[in-house]
Parts: sequence; structure tokens; C-alpha cells
Amino acid sequence: MNSNKRDYYEVLGVSKNATEDEIKRSFRKLAKQYHPDVNKEPGAEEKFKEIGEAYAILSDPEKRRQYDQFGHAAFDPNAGGGFGGFSGFSTDDIDLSSIFGDLFGGAFGGFGGRSNRKNRPVKGQDSLIRMNLTFEEAVFGCEKSLKLDLDEKCDKCDGKGGFDESTCSTCGGRGRVVQQQQTMFGVFQSESTCPDCNGTGKTFKTTCSACRGKGHITKNKEIVVKVPEGVDTGNKIRISGKGSAGYNGGPNGDIYIEFNVKDHPIFERDEEDIYFELPLTITEAALGCKKEIPTIYGNVILEIKEGTQNGAKLKLRGKGIKVPNSLKKGDMFVVTKIIIPTKLDRNQKKLFKELADTDLENSSEFKEYKKYL
Repeated sequence: MNSNKRDYYEVLGVSKNATEDEIKRSFRKLAKQYHPDVNKEPGAEEKFKEIGEAYAILSDPEKRRQYDQFGHAAFDPNAGGGFGGFSGFSTDDIDLSSIFGDLFGGAFGGFGGRSNRKNRPVKGQDSLIRMNLTFEEAVFGCEKSLKLDLDEKCDKCDGKGGFDESTCSTCGGRGRVVQQQQTMFGVFQSESTCPDCNGTGKTFKTTCSACRGKGHITKNKEIVVKVPEGVDTGNKIRISGKGSAGYNGGPNGDIYIEFNVKDHPIFERDEEDIYFELPLTITEAALGCKKEIPTIYGNVILEIKEGTQNGAKLKLRGKGIKVPNSLKKGDMFVVTKIIIPTKLDRNQKKLFKELADTDLENSSEFKEYKKYL
């Protein structure tokens, strides 16, 4: 990925909230200004191509959404474990002749010429799947089966789209046709995709009936996903090469799994640590006790010291969640919650009144409080 690429919104001089019409108007204005047949200043052609690339992304709602979320990495086929190329699209695939031709009647485009890109290998389309997991499935890992529709190479025509192949007579196998047109700037030469072979440079005597000339068919496939231990909501994994088939010998796309983990009834997760709220009676907190505590690894006995305060945080080391791709585990924190009785009988009230006579006001907490009275 070219880290020096400018922000596409900055290239077109529009805000990130710009409408489609605002983007198109800005593009038309800049394209006229920097077209190399009009602007002979150094760098005009590079600027012209940059404008076309920015418009190709921002004028397409899906590509714009991907760009807003992932930036230039969304269209980088070498983005590693990230989310590059969800649509199987790269900025190298941009046909500026087509883009400018759509807006200017086919008059712009033939700057420096373009080679036929239809026959080069193209990576298959990637797929993004959102998977729901229970708390336990996320903590301990699991295997999940997924069924999804994927493009596969047509077996009947071997992905070609037809039979009895021959060189296209319209473009002579180039996949591109050249035209000239009179415009406000003079006569311009434009190059566009051949309408007869759709840019492949080849035609067929008979179109494949199975794929209707596309070379690919859609199949419903089942894949098994191995969910690693310790994943959390928003975490993603990539299953390389299991997406839709590529074109012209290109590699298969990838499948990306994004996880959503359901909440647990009693445990609260904070990355690799787990929090559990333990209810205690006033007597248990004051006198101390031993309590059986549930953990994700089974029950343990925890000693509650006498005089334990409300909100005290007690650590159970190593009873948290395994850190992905590591042997380390988080901790579990038991947070005490002292329950105040709301109904007392006569004897209980008597006991509390006797307790009220206990001199607690000499404690540091009371002394600090009285400073501000």
C-alpha cells in the first residue's frame, strides 16, 4: 500500500459528508482543469489520474463505505490480515477512460494509452461474515459451520464463458477500441472497452448455457470455522483463499469473520479480565466468612476477611480469559456488594440498635467526612 496517498476527499476538495452531486461537480471541474491535453504543466497528468482514482471510489456507495471505514487499506490487495479488497477491487483496476467518458461523453481518456486489463489475473471477491458467539464459545474457542453463497469457476466451460474461442474482430484482440470526438477543448482521442468482447479480446461461437457466458456460477458451500480462544466482540479473523474464485487464473478471495459475543448473566468481561459481583450480608462482611465462587473454570472457595467493605475488589489470579495467541490468562475480580435488609423483625431491630452503639465515628472515614461539616 502506498502510504503517501492523499485522502480522497482532500483530492476532490469536498467534505466527508459531501453528497453525490457535490462530488460529481467537484470532479468535473478538476478534471477539466488538469486534463493533460489541456494542462501542460508538470505533474498535471499525475494529478489527473489522482482525481480519477478518488472519484472512482467516492462515487460508488459501497466503495465509499469501505474507504470511510478502512481508508486506503480497503483497496490494497496486500493488506495482510486487514480488510483490504472486500469487493475484490484494487485501485489498479480503475479505468479512467471509462470514468471520464461517462461524464464527458467519451471525450476524455486517451492520455498515454491504456493496456487491456481484462485478461490479467484478478483476485476473487472477499466475503465478510458476522458470527454470533455465546460467552463460553468466545472464551474457550469452538468450531462453527457456515453456509454461504460463493462464486465458483464454471466446470462446463472451464471458466471461459463459451466454446469455440476466436480473436475478437472488432478490437483485434486488444480488448479496447479507440475513438475520436470533437469537444469544447478540441479533438480528443478516447479509448474504451470493446463492446463486442467486453474487453477480453476473445469471442465465442457458442455461449456456455451453465454460466450464461460469465465463466462463474454461484454455489452454496459449507465451511467450518475454527474460532480461537479468547475472541471478543469486534475481533476479526481471515480465512485465506476460501472466498469466491478469481478470474483469469487469479487467486480465490478471502473470507473475513467478525465476531459478536453475547453477554453473560453473571460475568462481565473487560478484555482478558472477568468481573463478578458477590452479594454479602452485613454479618458476612463484618465477621468474615468463606464463600463458594463460580468461575469459568469451575467453583472455588474464597475467604472473605472480617470487616470487608462494600465494593472491595478481590483478585483470583489466572481465572480470567486466555489471551489470544498466548499462554497468558487474565484475572478474575470479585467485587463485594453488601446487601442492606429492608425488613427487620423486633429482635433484629434490637440487634441493630445495639450495633449502633458501637463507636465507629473514630474511624478515618468519619474523621475525613467531619472536616467538611
